[in-house]
Amino acid sequence: MAKQDTKRIDLALQGGGSHGALTWGVLDRLLEDERLEIDGISGTSAGAMNAVVLADGLHRGGREGAREALHDFWKAVSDAARFSPIQLTFWDRLMGNDSLDHSPSFLFFENLTQLIAPAKLNPLAINPLRDLVLERVDFERVNACRKVKVFVTATNVRTGRATIFRQPELSVDTVMASACLPNMFPAVEIDGEAYWDGGYSGNPALYPLVDDQGCRDLVVVQINPLVRQTLPESARDILNRINEITFNSSLIKELRSIQLLQRLIEAEGLEMETYRAMRLHLIHAEHEVESLSPSSKMNADWGFLSRLYAQGRGWADQWLEANFEALGEHSTFDLRPGGDVRRYFPPGLVTGSNAQGTRRRSPLMIGITAIAVALCCLSPASKALDTGLTGSHYRAQASTPQGLG
Repeated sequence: MAKQDTKRIDLALQGGGSHGALTWGVLDRLLEDERLEIDGISGTSAGAMNAVVLADGLHRGGREGAREALHDFWKAVSDAARFSPIQLTFWDRLMGNDSLDHSPSFLFFENLTQLIAPAKLNPLAINPLRDLVLERVDFERVNACRKVKVFVTATNVRTGRATIFRQPELSVDTVMASACLPNMFPAVEIDGEAYWDGGYSGNPALYPLVDDQGCRDLVVVQINPLVRQTLPESARDILNRINEITFNSSLIKELRSIQLLQRLIEAEGLEMETYRAMRLHLIHAEHEVESLSPSSKMNADWGFLSRLYAQGRGWADQWLEANFEALGEHSTFDLRPGGDVRRYFPPGLVTGSNAQGTRRRSPLMIGITAIAVALCCLSPASKALDTGLTGSHYRAQASTPQGLG
Protein backbone atom coordinates (compact mmCIF):
# COMPACT_ATOMS: atom_id res chain seq x y z
CA MET A 1 0.00 0.00 0.00
CA ALA A 2 1.25 3.47 -0.85
CA LYS A 3 2.78 5.25 2.09
CA GLN A 4 0.67 8.38 1.54
CA ASP A 5 -2.46 6.30 2.18
CA THR A 6 -1.31 5.32 5.67
CA LYS A 7 -2.91 7.22 8.54
CA ARG A 8 -1.12 7.56 11.86
CA ILE A 9 -2.90 7.25 15.19
CA ASP A 10 -2.05 7.36 18.88
CA LEU A 11 -3.81 4.94 21.22
CA ALA A 12 -4.89 5.44 24.84
CA LEU A 13 -5.56 2.07 26.51
CA GLN A 14 -7.47 1.75 29.77
CA GLY A 15 -6.89 -0.80 32.48
CA GLY A 16 -9.56 -3.25 33.55
CA GLY A 17 -8.16 -6.63 34.50
CA SER A 18 -9.39 -9.44 32.27
CA HIS A 19 -11.52 -6.91 30.40
CA GLY A 20 -8.23 -5.87 28.82
CA ALA A 21 -8.97 -8.71 26.38
CA LEU A 22 -11.45 -6.29 24.80
CA THR A 23 -8.48 -4.04 24.05
CA TRP A 24 -6.57 -7.06 22.69
CA GLY A 25 -9.37 -7.51 20.15
CA VAL A 26 -9.31 -3.82 19.22
CA LEU A 27 -5.53 -3.87 18.77
CA ASP A 28 -5.66 -7.04 16.68
CA ARG A 29 -8.12 -5.43 14.25
CA LEU A 30 -6.16 -2.17 14.04
CA LEU A 31 -2.89 -4.03 13.41
CA GLU A 32 -4.62 -6.01 10.67
CA ASP A 33 -5.49 -2.81 8.79
CA GLU A 34 -2.41 -1.73 6.83
CA ARG A 35 -3.96 1.67 6.20
CA LEU A 36 -3.16 2.50 9.84
CA GLU A 37 0.15 3.08 11.58
CA ILE A 38 0.24 3.17 15.39
CA ASP A 39 2.59 5.99 16.39
CA GLY A 40 2.30 5.96 20.18
CA ILE A 41 0.48 4.11 22.97
CA SER A 42 -0.30 5.29 26.49
CA GLY A 43 -1.50 2.49 28.75
CA THR A 44 -2.43 1.81 32.34
CA SER A 45 -2.58 -1.56 34.12
CA ALA A 46 -3.91 -4.10 31.60
CA GLY A 47 -3.58 -1.38 28.97
CA ALA A 48 0.12 -1.06 29.82
CA MET A 49 0.55 -4.82 29.44
CA ASN A 50 -1.13 -4.75 26.06
CA ALA A 51 1.14 -1.87 25.06
CA VAL A 52 4.46 -3.51 25.95
CA VAL A 53 3.42 -6.87 24.49
CA LEU A 54 2.48 -5.13 21.23
CA ALA A 55 5.78 -3.21 21.12
CA ASP A 56 7.76 -6.39 21.80
CA GLY A 57 6.00 -8.28 19.02
CA LEU A 58 6.14 -5.36 16.62
CA HIS A 59 9.88 -5.00 17.05
CA ARG A 60 10.40 -8.73 16.62
CA GLY A 61 8.04 -9.52 13.75
CA GLY A 62 6.12 -6.48 12.53
CA ARG A 63 2.32 -6.39 12.55
CA GLU A 64 1.89 -10.15 12.48
CA GLY A 65 4.48 -10.51 15.23
CA ALA A 66 2.52 -8.07 17.39
CA ARG A 67 -0.77 -9.89 16.78
CA GLU A 68 0.82 -13.22 17.62
CA ALA A 69 2.45 -11.81 20.77
CA LEU A 70 -0.88 -10.46 22.03
CA HIS A 71 -2.63 -13.77 21.41
CA ASP A 72 0.12 -15.75 23.14
CA PHE A 73 0.19 -13.39 26.11
CA TRP A 74 -3.53 -13.64 26.81
CA LYS A 75 -3.47 -17.40 26.27
CA ALA A 76 -0.65 -17.62 28.83
CA VAL A 77 -2.71 -15.54 31.27
CA SER A 78 -5.60 -17.96 30.87
CA ASP A 79 -3.37 -21.03 31.23
CA ALA A 80 -1.84 -19.66 34.43
CA ALA A 81 -5.30 -18.88 35.85
CA ARG A 82 -6.29 -22.54 35.66
CA PHE A 83 -4.25 -23.09 38.82
CA SER A 84 -5.82 -20.17 40.68
CA PRO A 85 -8.10 -20.98 43.63
CA ILE A 86 -10.50 -18.32 42.31
CA GLN A 87 -12.72 -20.09 39.79
CA LEU A 88 -16.24 -19.99 38.40
CA THR A 89 -18.70 -22.31 40.11
CA PHE A 90 -20.00 -25.36 38.29
CA TRP A 91 -23.43 -23.75 38.09
CA ASP A 92 -22.01 -20.54 36.57
CA ARG A 93 -20.17 -22.55 33.92
CA LEU A 94 -23.32 -24.53 33.19
CA MET A 95 -25.41 -21.36 32.82
CA GLY A 96 -22.75 -19.47 30.84
CA ASN A 97 -22.31 -16.86 33.57
CA ASP A 98 -18.92 -15.10 33.46
CA SER A 99 -19.32 -13.34 36.80
CA LEU A 100 -17.48 -14.44 39.94
CA ASP A 101 -20.17 -12.95 42.18
CA HIS A 102 -21.20 -16.41 43.40
CA SER A 103 -17.72 -17.92 43.64
CA PRO A 104 -17.01 -18.78 47.32
CA SER A 105 -13.24 -18.52 46.79
CA PHE A 106 -13.57 -15.09 45.15
CA LEU A 107 -15.87 -13.77 47.87
CA PHE A 108 -13.57 -15.07 50.60
CA PHE A 109 -10.51 -13.50 48.98
CA GLU A 110 -12.33 -10.22 48.38
CA ASN A 111 -13.35 -9.91 52.02
CA LEU A 112 -9.91 -10.95 53.22
CA THR A 113 -8.15 -8.24 51.19
CA GLN A 114 -10.39 -5.60 52.75
CA LEU A 115 -9.40 -6.65 56.27
CA ILE A 116 -5.70 -7.49 56.00
CA ALA A 117 -2.99 -5.39 54.35
CA PRO A 118 -1.27 -7.12 51.41
CA ALA A 119 2.13 -6.90 53.08
CA LYS A 120 0.80 -9.10 55.89
CA LEU A 121 -1.43 -11.27 53.76
CA ASN A 122 1.32 -11.85 51.18
CA PRO A 123 4.64 -11.23 53.02
CA LEU A 124 6.66 -12.88 50.25
CA ALA A 125 5.08 -10.56 47.65
CA ILE A 126 4.23 -13.50 45.40
CA ASN A 127 2.75 -12.30 42.12
CA PRO A 128 2.41 -14.92 39.36
CA LEU A 129 1.41 -12.21 36.89
CA ARG A 130 4.80 -10.55 37.30
CA ASP A 131 6.54 -13.80 36.47
CA LEU A 132 4.30 -14.24 33.44
CA VAL A 133 5.01 -10.72 32.12
CA LEU A 134 8.73 -11.22 32.64
CA GLU A 135 8.56 -14.53 30.78
CA ARG A 136 6.46 -13.29 27.85
CA VAL A 137 7.91 -9.80 27.29
CA ASP A 138 11.48 -8.96 26.29
CA PHE A 139 11.90 -5.45 27.67
CA GLU A 140 15.15 -4.96 25.81
CA ARG A 141 13.13 -5.25 22.61
CA VAL A 142 10.39 -2.99 23.98
CA ASN A 143 12.91 -0.28 24.82
CA ALA A 144 14.69 -0.73 21.49
CA CYS A 145 11.45 -0.52 19.49
CA ARG A 146 11.34 2.58 17.29
CA LYS A 147 8.14 1.66 15.50
CA VAL A 148 5.90 2.73 18.38
CA LYS A 149 6.35 4.93 21.44
CA VAL A 150 5.08 3.47 24.70
CA PHE A 151 4.04 5.38 27.83
CA VAL A 152 3.07 3.63 31.08
CA THR A 153 1.24 5.38 33.93
CA ALA A 154 1.63 4.57 37.64
CA THR A 155 0.45 6.47 40.73
CA ASN A 156 3.03 7.74 43.20
CA VAL A 157 1.74 6.63 46.62
CA ARG A 158 3.43 9.47 48.49
CA THR A 159 2.30 12.36 46.26
CA GLY A 160 -0.84 10.84 44.72
CA ARG A 161 0.30 12.07 41.30
CA ALA A 162 0.78 10.28 38.01
CA THR A 163 4.25 9.24 36.94
CA ILE A 164 4.84 8.45 33.27
CA PHE A 165 7.44 5.86 32.32
CA ARG A 166 8.61 5.59 28.72
CA GLN A 167 11.30 3.96 26.59
CA PRO A 168 14.14 3.29 27.27
CA GLU A 169 13.10 3.09 30.94
CA LEU A 170 10.37 0.46 30.73
CA SER A 171 10.75 -2.72 32.76
CA VAL A 172 8.65 -5.40 34.37
CA ASP A 173 8.60 -3.23 37.51
CA THR A 174 7.15 -0.18 35.74
CA VAL A 175 4.42 -2.33 34.22
CA MET A 176 3.62 -4.05 37.51
CA ALA A 177 3.59 -0.67 39.26
CA SER A 178 0.96 0.44 36.75
CA ALA A 179 -1.12 -2.65 37.62
CA CYS A 180 -0.58 -2.72 41.40
CA LEU A 181 -3.97 -2.75 43.10
CA PRO A 182 -3.18 -1.65 46.69
CA ASN A 183 -5.63 -4.03 48.35
CA MET A 184 -4.04 -7.03 46.61
CA PHE A 185 -0.30 -6.35 46.34
CA PRO A 186 2.31 -4.30 48.21
CA ALA A 187 3.33 -1.09 46.46
CA VAL A 188 6.04 -1.49 43.81
CA GLU A 189 9.17 0.44 44.71
CA ILE A 190 11.08 2.14 41.88
CA ASP A 191 13.97 4.51 42.46
CA GLY A 192 13.02 4.92 46.11
CA GLU A 193 9.36 5.74 45.40
CA ALA A 194 6.34 3.50 45.97
CA TYR A 195 3.72 3.11 43.24
CA TRP A 196 0.15 1.88 42.96
CA ASP A 197 -2.12 1.25 40.00
CA GLY A 198 -1.97 4.06 37.43
CA GLY A 199 -5.76 4.08 37.13
CA TYR A 200 -6.04 6.29 40.22
CA SER A 201 -4.25 9.16 38.50
CA GLY A 202 -4.45 8.49 34.75
CA ASN A 203 -6.51 5.75 33.11
CA PRO A 204 -4.68 6.24 30.89
CA ALA A 205 -2.69 9.48 30.88
CA LEU A 206 -3.37 11.38 27.64
CA TYR A 207 -0.84 14.14 28.12
CA PRO A 208 2.21 12.29 26.72
CA LEU A 209 0.29 11.69 23.48
CA VAL A 210 -1.06 15.26 23.30
CA ASP A 211 2.44 16.61 23.90
CA ASP A 212 3.82 14.50 21.04
CA GLN A 213 3.43 16.62 17.91
CA GLY A 214 4.19 13.73 15.57
CA CYS A 215 0.58 12.51 15.53
CA ARG A 216 -2.68 14.42 15.87
CA ASP A 217 -5.29 11.64 15.95
CA LEU A 218 -5.77 10.25 19.46
CA VAL A 219 -7.97 7.15 19.78
CA VAL A 220 -9.20 6.28 23.28
CA VAL A 221 -10.11 2.62 23.82
CA GLN A 222 -12.67 2.84 26.64
CA ILE A 223 -13.36 -0.47 28.41
CA ASN A 224 -14.73 0.84 31.72
CA PRO A 225 -18.40 1.92 31.87
CA LEU A 226 -18.94 5.62 32.33
CA VAL A 227 -22.64 5.20 33.00
CA ARG A 228 -24.63 2.53 34.84
CA GLN A 229 -28.39 2.77 34.53
CA THR A 230 -29.08 0.90 37.78
CA LEU A 231 -28.11 2.31 41.14
CA PRO A 232 -25.82 0.18 43.34
CA GLU A 233 -27.52 -1.17 46.44
CA SER A 234 -25.24 -3.70 48.10
CA ALA A 235 -21.99 -2.69 49.78
CA ARG A 236 -20.02 -4.58 47.10
CA ASP A 237 -21.85 -2.83 44.26
CA ILE A 238 -21.33 0.57 45.88
CA LEU A 239 -17.60 -0.04 46.27
CA ASN A 240 -17.33 -1.29 42.68
CA ARG A 241 -19.13 1.79 41.36
CA ILE A 242 -16.86 4.06 43.40
CA ASN A 243 -13.85 2.37 41.81
CA GLU A 244 -15.31 2.78 38.31
CA ILE A 245 -15.94 6.48 38.88
CA THR A 246 -12.46 6.96 40.34
CA PHE A 247 -10.77 5.16 37.47
CA ASN A 248 -12.71 7.17 34.86
CA SER A 249 -12.42 10.61 36.48
CA SER A 250 -8.84 11.30 35.41
CA LEU A 251 -9.62 10.43 31.78
CA ILE A 252 -12.70 12.65 31.75
CA LYS A 253 -10.70 15.48 33.31
CA GLU A 254 -8.02 15.30 30.64
CA LEU A 255 -10.59 15.12 27.83
CA ARG A 256 -12.33 18.17 29.31
CA SER A 257 -9.02 20.04 29.48
CA ILE A 258 -8.17 19.26 25.86
CA GLN A 259 -11.62 20.32 24.67
CA LEU A 260 -11.63 23.49 26.77
CA LEU A 261 -8.23 24.52 25.47
CA GLN A 262 -9.27 23.94 21.87
CA ARG A 263 -12.48 25.92 22.32
CA LEU A 264 -10.61 28.82 23.90
CA ILE A 265 -8.10 28.87 21.06
CA GLU A 266 -10.89 28.86 18.47
CA ALA A 267 -12.97 31.47 20.31
CA GLU A 268 -10.07 33.89 20.73
CA GLY A 269 -8.48 33.30 17.32
CA LEU A 270 -5.17 32.30 18.85
CA GLU A 271 -2.39 30.93 16.66
CA MET A 272 -1.62 27.64 18.35
CA GLU A 273 -2.04 25.08 15.59
CA THR A 274 -0.39 22.30 17.60
CA TYR A 275 -3.31 22.19 20.03
CA ARG A 276 -6.04 23.23 17.59
CA ALA A 277 -5.23 20.28 15.32
CA MET A 278 -5.79 17.67 18.02
CA ARG A 279 -8.42 15.16 16.85
CA LEU A 280 -10.14 12.92 19.39
CA HIS A 281 -11.74 9.54 18.71
CA LEU A 282 -13.37 6.92 20.94
CA ILE A 283 -13.75 3.16 20.54
CA HIS A 284 -16.36 2.07 23.06
CA ALA A 285 -19.57 0.04 23.30
CA GLU A 286 -21.36 1.38 26.32
CA HIS A 287 -24.10 -1.23 26.68
CA GLU A 288 -21.75 -4.18 26.19
CA VAL A 289 -19.34 -2.87 28.84
CA GLU A 290 -22.13 -2.08 31.29
CA SER A 291 -23.36 -5.68 31.09
CA LEU A 292 -20.02 -7.01 32.36
CA SER A 293 -19.86 -7.68 36.08
CA PRO A 294 -16.95 -5.97 37.89
CA SER A 295 -15.98 -9.33 39.39
CA SER A 296 -15.44 -10.73 35.89
CA LYS A 297 -12.27 -8.65 35.73
CA MET A 298 -10.75 -11.51 37.73
CA ASN A 299 -12.08 -14.17 35.36
CA ALA A 300 -9.34 -15.37 33.01
CA ASP A 301 -11.18 -18.38 31.58
CA TRP A 302 -10.11 -18.77 27.93
CA GLY A 303 -13.69 -18.95 26.67
CA PHE A 304 -14.48 -15.64 28.39
CA LEU A 305 -11.30 -13.95 27.15
CA SER A 306 -11.98 -15.18 23.62
CA ARG A 307 -15.48 -13.68 23.68
CA LEU A 308 -14.10 -10.36 24.89
CA TYR A 309 -11.48 -10.48 22.14
CA ALA A 310 -14.19 -11.05 19.52
CA GLN A 311 -16.24 -8.17 20.94
CA GLY A 312 -13.22 -5.86 20.83
CA ARG A 313 -12.53 -6.77 17.20
CA GLY A 314 -16.16 -6.02 16.45
CA TRP A 315 -15.90 -2.59 18.10
CA ALA A 316 -12.82 -1.71 16.06
CA ASP A 317 -14.32 -3.04 12.84
CA GLN A 318 -17.44 -0.94 13.24
CA TRP A 319 -15.43 2.10 14.25
CA LEU A 320 -13.13 1.83 11.23
CA GLU A 321 -16.05 1.43 8.87
CA ALA A 322 -17.74 4.52 10.25
CA ASN A 323 -14.76 6.78 10.98
CA PHE A 324 -11.69 5.85 8.95
CA GLU A 325 -12.17 8.71 6.49
CA ALA A 326 -12.34 11.17 9.40
CA LEU A 327 -8.81 10.31 10.54
CA GLY A 328 -6.53 13.20 9.68
CA GLU A 329 -9.56 15.43 9.10
CA HIS A 330 -11.66 15.95 12.22
CA SER A 331 -12.65 14.48 15.58
CA THR A 332 -15.31 11.79 15.76
CA PHE A 333 -15.58 12.08 19.54
CA ASP A 334 -17.73 15.17 20.10
CA LEU A 335 -17.45 16.68 23.57
CA ARG A 336 -19.70 19.62 22.82
CA PRO A 337 -23.38 19.86 23.79
CA GLY A 338 -25.35 17.67 21.41
CA GLY A 339 -22.34 15.44 20.76
CA ASP A 340 -21.97 11.73 21.38
CA VAL A 341 -21.01 12.13 25.03
CA ARG A 342 -22.87 15.29 25.97
CA ARG A 343 -24.22 13.77 29.18
CA TYR A 344 -20.70 13.48 30.62
CA PHE A 345 -19.66 17.08 30.02
CA PRO A 346 -21.46 20.11 31.49
CA PRO A 347 -22.74 22.41 28.71
CA GLY A 348 -21.12 25.46 30.29
CA LEU A 349 -17.72 23.89 29.83
CA VAL A 350 -17.61 24.02 26.05
CA THR A 351 -19.83 26.90 24.92
CA GLY A 352 -17.85 29.39 22.89
CA SER A 353 -20.37 31.92 21.54
CA ASN A 354 -23.46 33.83 22.63
CA ALA A 355 -27.03 33.36 21.42
CA GLN A 356 -26.57 35.71 18.46
CA GLY A 357 -23.56 33.71 17.22
CA THR A 358 -21.12 36.61 17.78
CA ARG A 359 -17.99 36.19 19.82
CA ARG A 360 -18.16 37.76 23.25
CA ARG A 361 -14.89 38.50 25.01
CA SER A 362 -15.64 39.02 28.66
CA PRO A 363 -12.82 39.90 31.08
CA LEU A 364 -13.28 36.49 32.65
CA MET A 365 -12.90 34.72 29.28
CA ILE A 366 -9.82 36.79 28.44
CA GLY A 367 -8.32 35.92 31.83
CA ILE A 368 -9.04 32.21 31.41
CA THR A 369 -7.58 32.31 27.92
CA ALA A 370 -4.43 34.01 29.14
CA ILE A 371 -3.98 31.37 31.83
CA ALA A 372 -4.55 28.53 29.38
CA VAL A 373 -2.10 30.00 26.87
CA ALA A 374 0.48 30.55 29.61
CA LEU A 375 0.20 26.93 30.71
CA CYS A 376 0.71 25.78 27.14
CA CYS A 377 3.73 27.96 26.61
CA LEU A 378 5.53 27.08 29.81
CA SER A 379 8.32 24.57 30.06
CA PRO A 380 7.63 20.81 30.15
CA ALA A 381 8.21 20.87 33.89
CA SER A 382 5.41 23.41 34.25
CA LYS A 383 3.19 21.41 31.91
CA ALA A 384 3.74 18.45 34.18
CA LEU A 385 1.94 20.24 37.00
CA ASP A 386 -1.24 20.24 34.93
CA THR A 387 -1.30 16.46 34.77
CA GLY A 388 0.08 15.69 38.19
CA LEU A 389 3.65 14.99 37.08
CA THR A 390 6.53 16.21 39.21
CA GLY A 391 10.07 17.20 38.35
CA SER A 392 10.92 16.26 34.80
CA HIS A 393 8.21 15.14 32.40
CA TYR A 394 8.99 11.48 32.97
CA ARG A 395 10.44 9.58 35.89
CA ALA A 396 13.45 7.36 35.31
CA GLN A 397 13.49 3.62 35.93
CA ALA A 398 15.15 2.37 39.07
CA SER A 399 18.63 1.02 38.71
CA THR A 400 17.82 -1.71 41.23
CA PRO A 401 14.45 -3.37 40.52
CA GLN A 402 12.07 -4.28 43.32
CA GLY A 403 10.53 -7.67 42.59
CA LEU A 404 6.98 -8.72 43.34
CA GLY A 405 7.41 -12.45 43.27
